[in-house]
Amino acid sequence: MKISVNDEAREVPEGLPLKALLAELGLESKPGLAVAVNQSVVPAAELAAYQLAAEDAVLIIQATQGG
Repeated sequence: MKISVNDEAREVPEGLPLKALLAELGLESKPGLAVAVNQSVVPAAELAAYQLAAEDAVLIIQATQGG
């Protein structure tokens, strides 16, 4: 199925858990991540249970420190 991740089209298996997508992208253990699907934030505790659907728009951002 097709989804978009940070505005880039991506083909993923049907019903892929959001946590599995993060693992596929090498982001599952990155600190300070925020994930939204279709403009709704998905709490970290729900990442494993949240299943993606066709045409979902996923936005992944990472907090950074600066000075």
